[in-house]
Parts: sequence; structure tokens; C-alpha cells
Amino acid sequence: MPRSVNHVASRAKRKRILKLTKGYFGSRKNVWTVAKNTWEKGLTYAYRDRKNKKREFRALWIQRINAAARLEGFSYSRLMGALHKAGIEINRKVLADLAMNEPQAFKAIVEKAKNA
Repeated sequence: MPRSVNHVASRAKRKRILKLTKGYFGSRKNVWTVAKNTWEKGLTYAYRDRKNKKREFRALWIQRINAAARLEGFSYSRLMGALHKAGIEINRKVLADLAMNEPQAFKAIVEKAKNA
């Protein structure tokens, strides 16, 4: 009896991965083993960088808050301590956005923290 192989499924799997690697450079787009390895490595980079993205944005928000706080005579750490003491619960993302786009609102928050 001849050997039975599910060629339809295995070909579909290869086609799917080669479709995902479309646009890659050189043999990374059309040689099966190279394409598969590149695609798998890309998944690990994607997983890692989803974590790094959060880290990098938090660092950016802190830099923006610090720059705006120093214009008001505060350092970042003193401002965050004063906000905590005043009971103002506002996250860094919103605070950085206010510092960039609504300086008057940021100034009002700093004044509230200063007086508390």
C-alpha cells in the first residue's frame, strides 16, 4: 500500500508562511526553511517589543512631565510626590498629554498640588 501524506495541508501551511514573509529581502521571502526561520524569529521580536513599547512610552511621558514641571519650578519626583500627597490620581500618559497640549491645565494641576 502506498504511503499516505496529506500534501494538501502541508502545502497550504508552506503557502501561508510564505505569504506572511512576502516583502522580506532575498531568500527570506521564497526559500521555505529561511522564510520559516525568519517568520518565527519575527514573532519573538514582536513579543519582546510589545513589552518594550510600554517601557519606552512610560520613559517618554516621564521626560515630558519633567520638562513641563521644571518650567513650574518643580522636579519630576517632587511633582509626583506632591500629586500623591494631594490625592490627585492622574496617570503619566494623561499628565504628559496635558503638559504638551494643554499647558494651562497642567499649570492648574501643579498649583493644586503645590497648595495641598
